[in-house]
Amino acid sequence: MAQATEARAIARYLRISPRKARQVIDLIRGKSVREALAILRYTPKKASAMISKVVKSAAANAENNHEMNRDNLYIAACYVDEGPTIKRYQARAMGRADILRKRTSHITVVVREKPEK
Repeated sequence: MAQATEARAIARYLRISPRKARQVIDLIRGKSVREALAILRYTPKKASAMISKVVKSAAANAENNHEMNRDNLYIAACYVDEGPTIKRYQARAMGRADILRKRTSHITVVVREKPEK
């Protein structure tokens, strides 16, 4: 039975800066899916809910599309790329204007199945 070795999920154009999302993604790299979801559940950051959703999606893709066992899945790779920046202007003192950069992120999670011993 030929199986794909990995499954992935990508969330694009999320309204969080990549720097803030990377703080959270570094906590789960290399962990099992079950452990990663437990860590994300108790991490008090906005990014943790977004990343949790991507991890669940990657696990579901592995289970449904590639017939992998959900209990043996681990996070093989996860990273945050920078998306397009939305630029807005804000009025400041003495007739000046400042630019507000509303940054976006693309979050990618790749899961693999641990080999059975």
